[in-house]
Amino acid sequence: MAEVRKSQIFNAKDLIAYFLVAGTGAVIQLVSSSLIQDWFGISWSDSIVPSYLVGLIWGFILTKLFAFDARRSNQTRREMVKFFMVATFSLIVTKLGADISYYVVTNTLGFDIYQAKLPFGKKEANITEMACYIFGQGCSFISNYILHKTFTFKSTGFYDRLKVLIK
Repeated sequence: MAEVRKSQIFNAKDLIAYFLVAGTGAVIQLVSSSLIQDWFGISWSDSIVPSYLVGLIWGFILTKLFAFDARRSNQTRREMVKFFMVATFSLIVTKLGADISYYVVTNTLGFDIYQAKLPFGKKEANITEMACYIFGQGCSFISNYILHKTFTFKSTGFYDRLKVLIK
């Protein structure tokens, strides 16, 4: 019975561990997005890509160590290549999810842009942008979990075929 549970894509242990790891990555992305906007004076939409890259490094380390129990796989290089491929797809999902949801919320549904002052700070946060960013992250969470579980941290033979093509 334990063998069946390990092969299931949505088993509770992996899903909870991945949720905690991905949640940490999402917080890192949101904080770095805010800092990047302040430091470089760019829009929230333009800050998605660089903040995603900041979270990517932490994401790989945390996912490998905690989410799928792959810390002793001895295949870190192969997992890094596959992780980067999945992350590239996920970045597109995150960006499109955030931008499309923002357009739908503000233009199609006609909702206002809500601002709120952050506790203990002087900065006002755009709640509409943040909610749309979190929606985009949620979309990528689903695709990431499935792809990392079935591709990145599982021996599929893809990496070996890729190495042959490159050589």
